[in-house]
Amino acid sequence: MPEISNFYGIIITMLYKEHNPPHFHVKYGEYRAQITIQEGTIKGNLPRRALNLVYEWLDLHRDELLENWGRMEKRETLQKIAPLA
Repeated sequence: MPEISNFYGIIITMLYKEHNPPHFHVKYGEYRAQITIQEGTIKGNLPRRALNLVYEWLDLHRDELLENWGRMEKRETLQKIAPLA
């Protein structure tokens, strides 16, 4: 599971052989979630503070996430995305 970003203990990954809609995976301690890139809908569970940080990061990097989704579909190397500062 390629890690594309990591900030405040939040690990963002994308998986090859994924399904639509475009999304990414989040790990935070024992919590796990999947978040769609376009709508920001969540499957799973994250503490509210961590979820707010992820949504802030998503708003800043939506285009880069979509570019990585395209790379993933072509089985290309995913690019790292800057963490939330």
